[in-house]
Amino acid sequence: MKAAVVAEAGSPWEIREVPTPEPGPGEVLIRVHASGVCHNDVWLTNGVLPFPSINPTIAGHEAAGEVVAVGAGVTSRVVGDRVGTTWVQGGCGRCDYCTLNLPVTGQTAMHCAAPTLTGMTAQGGHAEYIAVRASSTVPLPKEVAYEHAAPVLCAGYTALSALRASDPRPGDRVAVLGLGGLGHLAVQFAAAFGHEVVAITQSPDKYDSARRLGASVVVTNGEELRDSGGADIILVTGTSYAAGADAMLGLRVNGRITLASIDPFAPFTIDPSAQFFAQGHRVTGASHDGMNHLTEALALVAAGEVTPSIELFDSTRIADAIDRVDKGDVRFRAVITY
Repeated sequence: MKAAVVAEAGSPWEIREVPTPEPGPGEVLIRVHASGVCHNDVWLTNGVLPFPSINPTIAGHEAAGEVVAVGAGVTSRVVGDRVGTTWVQGGCGRCDYCTLNLPVTGQTAMHCAAPTLTGMTAQGGHAEYIAVRASSTVPLPKEVAYEHAAPVLCAGYTALSALRASDPRPGDRVAVLGLGGLGHLAVQFAAAFGHEVVAITQSPDKYDSARRLGASVVVTNGEELRDSGGADIILVTGTSYAAGADAMLGLRVNGRITLASIDPFAPFTIDPSAQFFAQGHRVTGASHDGMNHLTEALALVAAGEVTPSIELFDSTRIADAIDRVDKGDVRFRAVITY
């Protein structure tokens, strides 16, 4: 099969012929039709994050396609099913964390001693075929095309998990910091739930897009957020925790701020002079917080209430797609077709 392979950290992504995987017990083999590019894919392969431990190195955890074979013991999926993959396939089942018997979420990836992670410890989705645990797949609604499903499998999953983790209440004003792969979906999710949405972005060329996606107000920083009336919830979907800390200037009393993305270069800090102790603020994190959130996100796309904004790339243009994602030059999710 053809797959996007990275020889070593910092090497370009190249389409190569590699063996087609076989589904093992409990696994399904998926013919990949579309695979989204997460910024973490770029960081994993350019040395910012630890390089994947798989050989050949095939990254990607937003693969959408159809089941073409099932392994022994699989009853939940059949050949012909339209499915999507997820980042965390499962835990080891034996470590102290796994014995807590918690649902498989992004927390599993961080605390299990030996998790199975698509594109990190197991082959990723930037290939014509991928074998994954059947239990880690999600059915795709027939109304959702593969190329629109792909970004929902990580970016949409994370964005909706972040909104749910923020304990949204009727009448809450929601601010979304960052208007990229996660942020453009977070704006739409919040608007679909009836919240007034404020987009925070320092990119003037994104202002019109933010309003089209459902933001009623667009600001550039926390001070402007405060002056516009503030927010009960801030979803940090960009990759700058410093910008997240700044956005707290506009967080209302008893507000919640949720970190939904990674800043690999700096910690998230709280200004000690801002009397955090008296604000009633809550700071939380969100990742892939349960497959029910992913199912809900896909249902909103199927209903036409949320539409991923994508740029399609044929697999032969994978290096170009990765370069543009790294530069932040995609509106708003690069999707590779195979």
